[in-house]
Amino acid sequence: MKTSECYLPEGSNGTLTASRAAFQTLDALSRAQSEGSILEAVAERCTAAHDLLFDLGAAQGVMPRAECALGIAEGETREIAILSRVGKSTCFVITEIDETTDPPTAYLSRSRVQKRAQDDLLDSLEPGDVIPARVTHLEPFGAFVDIGCGVVSLIGIENLSVSRIYHPRDRLCVGQDIFAAVRAIDMDAKRITLTHRELLGTWEQNAALFSPGETVRGVVRSIEPYGVFIELAPNLSGLAEPRRDLAVGEVVSVYIKSILPARMKIKLTVIDVLAEHEAPPPPHYFITDGRIIEWIYTPEACEHKYIATEF
Repeated sequence: MKTSECYLPEGSNGTLTASRAAFQTLDALSRAQSEGSILEAVAERCTAAHDLLFDLGAAQGVMPRAECALGIAEGETREIAILSRVGKSTCFVITEIDETTDPPTAYLSRSRVQKRAQDDLLDSLEPGDVIPARVTHLEPFGAFVDIGCGVVSLIGIENLSVSRIYHPRDRLCVGQDIFAAVRAIDMDAKRITLTHRELLGTWEQNAALFSPGETVRGVVRSIEPYGVFIELAPNLSGLAEPRRDLAVGEVVSVYIKSILPARMKIKLTVIDVLAEHEAPPPPHYFITDGRIIEWIYTPEACEHKYIATEF
């Protein structure tokens, strides 16, 4: 992966471990300040003035509102970006230490770290690069993820998987660590957009995990007059006979009647309804690093439907 070890998503264990050592003494905090080290701590409180407060052990950490997020000072970022940091690991650099107060006060900046991370990511990444990310929040149109020090990128719902879903929560959870591939880079807008489905395997790779005659779990994704589409994996669905007692999102057991690569189809029979829809399991990745130039989902033997991505 091209993502620098210096600019990991907020909450990454390596950054937190280094931060704990820096909080032990004022000398350690001063050294972190002079070296420009990226540290992390949990934001304990947000004041009425929207400054964030931190317990740094040897000092109280104060992050002024304008330093809490990239774009806050310019009015490009909403205040919720500050309020939502309370109780969460937040990255920063130390800009000043005032030893005249009791306890000493360390002034912090998250926006400077984000600017460094953003510049590095825009300069180093190319379409197709596979990077780590952490889900920050979900909207009906897609998932927002942290790709480094709180720099946020979007994965559109149509790019989360080949199997269609109605909401990103059907695929991901807030706080989840995932992998994604760079779909496009807009240097003028300083925006990086991502895709996810290409890392979840082709039709053949997913179909190879199943065999005719098996009974497995699946999730009902769509109910049509001619049948029920049931997801066996995020990038693999099959079709069962119509049934009136099913609902979208239900977990079911299905019998695999046949797997047909030439038609890119899997024929299923629903055996039983198992439970209400639960939190989605962690994605099974077929690709977790490197760079993708072209991804072809469709089996070579299939001629009637073609799904592919060129980066």
